[in-house]
Amino acid sequence: MVRANEAMDAASAGPLSLDAVRAELTAPGARFEMAQAMVDGVPTRVWKHAPPDLAAVARLSRGHGERLAAIHGEDRVSYEAQFRAIAALAGHFRTLGVAKGDRVALAMSNLPEWPVAFFAIVSIGAICVPLNARWTAAELAFAIEDADATILMVDGDRFRRLSDAGTAMPSLRHILVARASEPPTGIGRALETVIGRCADYAALPDRPLPETPIAPDDDSTIFYTSGTTGRPRGAVGTHRNLCTNILSSGYAAARTMLRRGRAPISEPRVILLVVPLFHVTGCSAILMGAMATGSTIVLMPHWDAGEALRLIERERVQVTGGVPTVAWQLLDHPDRATYDLSSLDTINYGGAPSAPELVRRIDAELGAVPGNGWGMTETMATVTQHGGPDYLARPTSCGQPVAVADLKVMTTDGSRELPSGEVGELWARGPMIVKGYWRRPDATAATFVDGWVRTGDLARLDTDGFCHIVDRLRDIVIRGGENIYSIEVENVLHAHPAVADAALIGMPDRIWGEQPVAIVHLRPGFTATKDELRNFVRARLAGFKVPVAVRFVDAALPRNAGGKIVKHALRIMFGDTGT
Repeated sequence: MVRANEAMDAASAGPLSLDAVRAELTAPGARFEMAQAMVDGVPTRVWKHAPPDLAAVARLSRGHGERLAAIHGEDRVSYEAQFRAIAALAGHFRTLGVAKGDRVALAMSNLPEWPVAFFAIVSIGAICVPLNARWTAAELAFAIEDADATILMVDGDRFRRLSDAGTAMPSLRHILVARASEPPTGIGRALETVIGRCADYAALPDRPLPETPIAPDDDSTIFYTSGTTGRPRGAVGTHRNLCTNILSSGYAAARTMLRRGRAPISEPRVILLVVPLFHVTGCSAILMGAMATGSTIVLMPHWDAGEALRLIERERVQVTGGVPTVAWQLLDHPDRATYDLSSLDTINYGGAPSAPELVRRIDAELGAVPGNGWGMTETMATVTQHGGPDYLARPTSCGQPVAVADLKVMTTDGSRELPSGEVGELWARGPMIVKGYWRRPDATAATFVDGWVRTGDLARLDTDGFCHIVDRLRDIVIRGGENIYSIEVENVLHAHPAVADAALIGMPDRIWGEQPVAIVHLRPGFTATKDELRNFVRARLAGFKVPVAVRFVDAALPRNAGGKIVKHALRIMFGDTGT
C-alpha cells in the first residue's frame, strides 16, 4: 500500500487528530485518494481507486483463491468456487435472453446462493432487484411487477409462499429455485440443474464472465423502501454507488485505527452476517467489502443469539453486528460466559437508535471495538461511521461522514442551511447517493436536489462535524433495522370493520431500538380485541410489521389543522408503553 510507512510512523506516535487522519488517508498516492467526477451532471468527489463496476469486483474476488467466501452450516464455498458459479449463472442468464438493463428479482434468505445470484446478474449489466424475504406473497408480487422483472431468483421457502398464494406475476418468464423441497413446476426450474449445489461449484468449468460494457453510473440495483403512499418504492442504485462503499468502509475502519493510535491494516476478516443481504447494510456495507478483501462471511438465515455465540466460537468470528439488537442479545444471553468469544474484536451496527449504555457494555464486557454508522437505502448504506474512542466519547452520535460524503442540516422547508448545533432536516451528498426512485419522477424530484438527498431525518451537526440524529420527519418505525412505514399498517387497520381511526407509532425499546405500537379508536357499537387486530395485520403484512401492542382510546385521535395525526402527542400519551 502506498504511504504505508508514513501511516505506521504517524500511528506509532499516538492517536492523530481528525484533520490529520483525513489528510493522511486521502493524500496523493494513498489508498483513499480522491478525485472528481461528473455524476448526473454534478461535480462529485469520488474514491480514485474504487473498482469501476461490479463485474470488476467479481473478477477481483477470484484472486482470493481458496479462501472461504461463505460458510453456511456445513457448506463452505471458496472464492474460486464462488466465481465459477457466478460465471456459469451469468452465462445461463445470457442464454435466457437477459440483456443489459433487464430486471432480475432476487428473493432469498441469507444463503451462499445469494451473492452468486447477485453478482451473476449485475456482472452482465442487468439490474438486480433484491426483495425482502420476510414479505408476504402479495408484497413480493407487487415489487416484482413494479420492477417489471422478467426472471425471479428465489429459494424454496419463497417459491412455496408464492405458489401457495397463487399470485399472478405476468412479467416473469423464468423462475430459478434454490433448495426446493420438490421439483418446481410451470416456469420454475431448480437452480441446481444450472450450477449444481454449493459443493459442486469448484468443479464447474473455468470460464470468464460474459463481456459486457458497463459504465460506473449504469443502473445496477433496485432496493425497495417505503414511500409516502405506503407502497414500497424502488431506489435505483448504480455500480458506482456500491463500489463506493468498498472504499468508504475501508476508510472508516482505517480512520478508527489511526484514532486509536494504531496503523491501519487491510486484511481478510471472518464476519458473522446476521442482517439480511436484501438490505443495503448486508449487501452494500458488508458483502461488497468482503468480496474486495477476501473476507469470509458466516451466514445466519435466521437470527438466534445462542446460535450466534456458537458460531462465533466455532468459526473464530472477528466482526459482527448490523443492528443494535444483535449486540444487546449477545450481551444479555444467559450462556454468554460459557463460550469463547476471544476472537470477536469489532461490533458494528446502524439502522436503529442505540443507547449510550450499549457502547459502554461492548467495550467493557466484550473487549470489542464498538462501531456505529448512518445511512439509508437512498445512500446505498454508509455515509457516516463511528468507532472506538470517538464513539465512546460521543455515544449519541452516528459519526462523521466519510471523506467523499458531505452533510448539511437544512430548515424543514429546504430553504436555508442551519449552523452547527441547530436541529433541522439532514441532507447528504456523495457518490453513494442513488439516482432516484424507479418510475417515480415526482418522488424523485421531491427527494433528490442537485446531488443532495433529503433524508427525512431530523439531526444536528456538532462543531467537529459529528452527526446526531434526533428524530425523523417521516413516520417510519425502525424495529431492529427493519423499516416499518406507518401508513402501510394504518391502512390495514383501517380496513378492519371495527376500526374508526388508527395510528402506528414507534416506542423506544432497549433491545430493538423501537417497537411498533398501534393506537386505535373503535367505531361506536363495535368491539375488537388486541389480538384480533394484531392477527388481522399479520394476515396481510410481513410479521415484523405487526404491532407488538395495541392501545385503545375512547376519543378520536389528535390531529393538527391540516388533518394529520399528531403522533408526538401520542408518544407522550403512551410513553409508558412496554414490550
